[in-house]
Amino acid sequence: MNQAQYWVNLLSQLGTDAFRLCLWLLLLSAVFVPLEFYLSRRPATEKRARIEPFDFLYFFINGLLPSLLLTAPLALLAVLARQLVPEALPQVVATLSLWLRLLLVLLVSEVGFYWGHRFSHKVPFLWRFHAVHHAPKGLNFLVNLHAHPLDLCFNRLCGFIPLYLLGLIGPSAGGTVTPIALIVFSTFWSHFVHADVRWRLGPLEQLISSPAFHHWHHNRDERPDCNFASLLPWMDRLFGTHYLPKHWPTAYGITADHPAGLWQQLAEPLKPAARPSGPSATSQA
Repeated sequence: MNQAQYWVNLLSQLGTDAFRLCLWLLLLSAVFVPLEFYLSRRPATEKRARIEPFDFLYFFINGLLPSLLLTAPLALLAVLARQLVPEALPQVVATLSLWLRLLLVLLVSEVGFYWGHRFSHKVPFLWRFHAVHHAPKGLNFLVNLHAHPLDLCFNRLCGFIPLYLLGLIGPSAGGTVTPIALIVFSTFWSHFVHADVRWRLGPLEQLISSPAFHHWHHNRDERPDCNFASLLPWMDRLFGTHYLPKHWPTAYGITADHPAGLWQQLAEPLKPAARPSGPSATSQA
């Protein structure tokens, strides 16, 4: 393939991905805009989804860029996994039923994501990038992708690495349906837990993350070091970071200054002088 054909193929793929993102945005908006309007936690006089223009830009940037940036690392990870993982392990995985593979992928990726996410709060260099996600002063369903692309890449890698090393995904692990199914569900649920809705899930909140669970992760003051799991809140119970009172947070965001412009927000974590290592003087949110 010559260079011109490479760029044609790349642009064609980007166009296809952008079109899919538009359809995905329409679907998400059809579901969440009415919910955030009628079931908002805010008073009736403020019942509007507080969506900023940058939220849409982040939606498309992070719907396209991380996949491109992760192409080479994931290819390298697949090569390393073939060298490091015993041949018998992916062969055993390939014999498992679809539902058992889904369960294993969920559990293993959740452990990887939990610790990657927690490190993003505790390691100052990683917090530079993750702070972009915590900067909004309120939540809505699009805040899910209000994040630095490199932060998303890091957290996704943390979820993928144990999957590759345990032979749960890869050419000999039974195809790609398992991670694709998990990604579709977890992506939709990630938008849901960021949504500005007052729903509580009752006993289900012990099994799966809810808006209340994740809103407390974004709170600024009361307990800003909790609820790092993506889907499974009992992971936080296991590691001592679970916090889910009956009331809702009153303040969101970070106390450090945050640039107003989109490109400044993306560039600031790359500067030598970073913002303080957390949203408050003592801890990170």
